[in-house]
Amino acid sequence: MPKDRLAALARLAEAAVDAARAEILPRFRRVATETKADGSPVTEADRAAEQAMRRVLQAGDPGTAILGEEFGAEGDAAHGPAWIVDPIDGTIAFSRGIPLFSTLLARVEDGVPVLGVIDLPALGERTVGWTGGGVRRNGEPVRCSSATDLSRSMISHGDAFCFGRANEKEAFVRMARELPFLRGYTDGFGHAQVLSGAVDAMVDLDLNPWDVAATQALIPEAGGRCETIRYPHLGKVGLVFGAPALVEQLVAFLERKPPG
Repeated sequence: MPKDRLAALARLAEAAVDAARAEILPRFRRVATETKADGSPVTEADRAAEQAMRRVLQAGDPGTAILGEEFGAEGDAAHGPAWIVDPIDGTIAFSRGIPLFSTLLARVEDGVPVLGVIDLPALGERTVGWTGGGVRRNGEPVRCSSATDLSRSMISHGDAFCFGRANEKEAFVRMARELPFLRGYTDGFGHAQVLSGAVDAMVDLDLNPWDVAATQALIPEAGGRCETIRYPHLGKVGLVFGAPALVEQLVAFLERKPPG
């Protein structure tokens, strides 16, 4: 896809994320939390933000498929172009009044993420990038770390129970034992810190398409490496991403074996 077309789609993506902010921030620390059938939390803000994003995307890019966490697929999101929407990534943080939640939006072409946005509404930070266009946070270019020594690097991880779901408890224990600067900067907030180089690399497991698509588009454009680990028994994936040399070492921590 031509770079000018991606740049135009990035402007549309930012407009959609602006619409999500307008729904999320007035509800922050003011809404009740419900539990979905899969046990995950959801709030009125999640639903209102996704609906607002869909309206903007449909108006600016009519006919393109949309896949969202709260309202599923509209159109054939598995083939051709599609928008992948997560209105609030980190609903646990949002529901507890912790300002480290994010809004994620990605553009996928024939299954390949080519544009990503990670918005941190409560912090006023937005990271945007697309294939061939680099990555910027609030307009300033950012790059992944180039660290090579795990023992001196800050490594982040997703929730510990997600390692258990992926049958990777031993990997988590090994990381805790061997990595002195291991920290739990979870969800899209952690992903954004890797993109800026503040965190050197991250291991995040038990993820859905809307959790990963933006990061898969952004990390290579920021000079990093992003490895997708597939867990067919879960129907989910994991990501290991950040400084290329560290990603190679961290992937080796994972067993990638189904339970049984």
